[in-house]
Amino acid sequence: MTPDEIAGYIARWRPSSVPPPVAAFARDVVRSAGPRDKERAKSLLAAASRLAAWAAGLGLELVPGTLLHPSVIERFARTCPGLTAVARRTHRSSLRFIGRRVVPHLHPADLPLPRERAKAPYGPGEIAGFLALAAAQPTPARRARAAGLVCLGAGAGLIRGDLREVRGTDVAVRSGGVVVTVSGPRSRVVPVLARYHDPLPVAAAFAGTGFVTGGTSPSRQNLTTPLTASLAGGSGLPRLDTSRLRATWLTETAALIGLGAFMTAAGITCSQRLGDLAAGLEPADEDTAVRLLGALRS
Repeated sequence: MTPDEIAGYIARWRPSSVPPPVAAFARDVVRSAGPRDKERAKSLLAAASRLAAWAAGLGLELVPGTLLHPSVIERFARTCPGLTAVARRTHRSSLRFIGRRVVPHLHPADLPLPRERAKAPYGPGEIAGFLALAAAQPTPARRARAAGLVCLGAGAGLIRGDLREVRGTDVAVRSGGVVVTVSGPRSRVVPVLARYHDPLPVAAAFAGTGFVTGGTSPSRQNLTTPLTASLAGGSGLPRLDTSRLRATWLTETAALIGLGAFMTAAGITCSQRLGDLAAGLEPADEDTAVRLLGALRS
């Protein structure tokens, strides 16, 4: 359809089920929005008329500056009765489109926000270098804590509070592998990758009931600073970063379960969709998780 034909369709839009003032508001704002095809115009008219009918019931004035305000659109999308979840999202998207065209001063353009990318994982040679530096520390305590830091980060993906609060007694050899019991809000049992099975139990045995990475309080801060400093300076090694240790574990376990192949086959690029899918799945038992996540002892 040509622009004139679309404008004519909008001008003739007078459904019998829609009160004349509501239809007039919808025609006015949709005509100003300038949809490029009939189907788009039809969708915008439906959203605008539904908004106007809801607003009229609340006593709001049927003018663009009031009804197309972002807060009014959001309230409509959340509270208008009789809409399915899909219809709420569709109408909100349509009304925001109309608002940007008709009352642009109320809908400033969104500024792009920087997105933090995932940290790059360490390579096998770099991990081996960090473990070698840990083994070369001058005292047994330093050797155990440094090795524990690398193993818990790259072998179990622990970071921040989860990493600080692991005690030696939280590391156990069972279910055919080595596992770490994580306490706190996200309590769980994490299988440890097989390559860390030798150094981690040694570090855990040295810690006993104390913290594997040292210190006396679970709320201690800057825990990893002295440890990472002790593992700096190796020939050709980058700075040790606990976020990169976690990324190393994430990358290796994702490869083990075939996540890349699955996402490519499913056409999924958004991690939120993965979260939605996982929410409906039963978690694997410990024995299965140990086998699946590369934590079986050789």
